[in-house]
Amino acid sequence: MNYKHIIAEVYQEVKNIEEKGQSASYIPELSKVNSENFGIHISTVDNFDFGIGNYNEKFSIQSIAKVLSLSLAYKLLGEKIWERLGVEPSGTSFNSLVQLEVDNGIPRNPFINAGAIVISDILVSHLENPKEDFLEFVRTLSDNPDLSYSDKISASEKSTGHRNIAICNFMKSYGNILNDPSEVLDFYFDLCSLEMTCKELSKLFLFLANGGCKVVDNKRILTKSQSKRINALMQTCGFYDESGEFAFKVGLPGKSGIGGGIVAIHPNQYAIAVWSPKLNKKGNSYKGMRFLEEFTTKSEQSIF
Repeated sequence: MNYKHIIAEVYQEVKNIEEKGQSASYIPELSKVNSENFGIHISTVDNFDFGIGNYNEKFSIQSIAKVLSLSLAYKLLGEKIWERLGVEPSGTSFNSLVQLEVDNGIPRNPFINAGAIVISDILVSHLENPKEDFLEFVRTLSDNPDLSYSDKISASEKSTGHRNIAICNFMKSYGNILNDPSEVLDFYFDLCSLEMTCKELSKLFLFLANGGCKVVDNKRILTKSQSKRINALMQTCGFYDESGEFAFKVGLPGKSGIGGGIVAIHPNQYAIAVWSPKLNKKGNSYKGMRFLEEFTTKSEQSIF
């Protein structure tokens, strides 16, 4: 498969389309990012790499980090994790409070904000130094000791995260948050502020394309079953209430973030990361969605 040719071709096509999206303005720091940035990087399990555009520029991965926090919590807790959250698509926006009341404080899945806050609570309970230990986990996955949180973006989110504060306290009232909500939210906002490039993202996520093992040294991060289940959750829940649309048009497990990033996995083959800050109405990268749809169409490769 000539990934380089296909990616370059689709990049040029999508780069020039009229964008109907807008950058995430409700987190002030994100609105300062150049909205014209557009980058793609692919990493394969057989060590092929290719990037184009702004693929080496760092950006805030936001909710893509929820896959990483889930991976660590799943590794620590095993199947007990599902006693505190579900595995079903939400069908509502990522910061909805409606389902929490219907479901008695149990988030529908780990990728909506409520679910990721429960995962944060689990990590706060099980890690001696949650922020440092989680960052070390991500650095180990990526073989990059320089990966870090963004203090500016984290502070920006904390200053405007009133709905997340409400979600956390609401779940606390149902007994599904065990630690102090302020401590849980402080950790949650920090993990969402992680900054990476498309190249770093695609390389890091290869472990989910490789049955739970790092490609570089074959070190096992998750069991094959855990890797399968996280991929399944990305397929059904990775794009909030647009997950069905992504499965229909792209046909890969993936996860988006409101920083404009998307990472997608083809099991046993590759991880691909796309970044374009302007978001559609569902909070997913407008160009990123278009690029991945055209990429899987032209390559004729999806999981289906």
